[in-house]
Amino acid sequence: MGKGDKKTKKGKIVKGTYGARRPRKNKNKALHQAKEK
Repeated sequence: MGKGDKKTKKGKIVKGTYGARRPRKNKNKALHQAKEK
């Protein structure tokens, strides 16, 4: 389990891929929080 392991978060960062271990950041997070208040 390290940089070459594509099932781990570190491996996903090295390969530049996303998945369950490394979900994409939600771009509209700040907008949604502002509307809720």
